[in-house]
Amino acid sequence: MPELTPFTLPPELNHPAWLHGLSAFTSVRLHWGAPQFWPMHRARLAATCALLGLSPPGELEIPPEAAAAEFTLLRLTVTDAGQFVSWRPLGSRASGGVHVHVGGQQVHPQWGAHKTGNYLPYVLALREARRVGAFEGLLTDGAGRVVDGSRSSLLIRSGGEILEPVGGLDGVTRSVFIQENAEHWRREALSLYDVQTAEALWLCGSGIGVRPVSQLSGDGWALNFEPEAVRSEQPGLVGLE
Repeated sequence: MPELTPFTLPPELNHPAWLHGLSAFTSVRLHWGAPQFWPMHRARLAATCALLGLSPPGELEIPPEAAAAEFTLLRLTVTDAGQFVSWRPLGSRASGGVHVHVGGQQVHPQWGAHKTGNYLPYVLALREARRVGAFEGLLTDGAGRVVDGSRSSLLIRSGGEILEPVGGLDGVTRSVFIQENAEHWRREALSLYDVQTAEALWLCGSGIGVRPVSQLSGDGWALNFEPEAVRSEQPGLVGLE
């Protein structure tokens, strides 16, 4: 290992938000600068801020540069020092299914339902997935049930029913997709077997839209699925690479 040179932590980083993840955030898709599903994002973010003792989010200020591309992902982070905006351009429109990997990371039993700065399990889950060439990593809870993705929310169809796993984040993109495409659906505790034997799987998230799953893998196993494409011109649901 290279020798580390000690230095003084910059004062602006010597703060619970950056040292311990005491912050709340949401990631909003912009379509030519127009925020998608912002009222739902704001309501979820405000609820997390209340639990953390933070001020509710203010108005969403969009940098002009973030409105210059068709699709942009804007992140609004709230701390007790104020709120901050960052953004990045998103990829092109996607086609085909994606490979999803079930790794060894677990969501926090209390905070897995919230987007906070304490995000390490999700970072590690995506890192595990990328080691095996997967697009996304899935996380479980303490009982081994599949509950969430590192950057997306899972949705499956089993026995002709649309099932939304419980125990993870209440995904905004997934909620909109369900409202617009499923007459009957329910929340269910999903075992790994439930997911492995599903008829179809999708990932939903602001950064990726809605993407069908074509391969599901885990430690020493892999399954293939017929990807069911989502044909939607709703800017917030369009699948992106």
